[in-house]
Amino acid sequence: MAKHDPDLSVLFHALADPTRRAILSRLAEAPAGVTDLAGPTGLRLPTVMRHLSVLEEAGLIRTSKDGRVRTCAMVPEALEPARSWLDEQRALWESRLDRLEAFVMTVMKEKTP
Repeated sequence: MAKHDPDLSVLFHALADPTRRAILSRLAEAPAGVTDLAGPTGLRLPTVMRHLSVLEEAGLIRTSKDGRVRTCAMVPEALEPARSWLDEQRALWESRLDRLEAFVMTVMKEKTP
């Protein structure tokens, strides 16, 4: 089995939850306060805070506190390891499909009189 960056697992775990993806989509527009992020989810604040902790652990968001207000901002470059891994997988499978196509074409030519 190929060895991969362990952070990649943390990143995919963070992206696996639809609530966390919705939070990231919202933060892609602009930084937002925790209460602003919690509103659309319909979840209680402690639950949203746990989701934010997972996103922060994965490096996908940064939080800052100004008085009683905690603001979250997306870190877009944190998605790069996932993008790179997916690009590698795409190249691998495209190469395999190209070889399969060449093989099938060779077999078809051999069967054609």
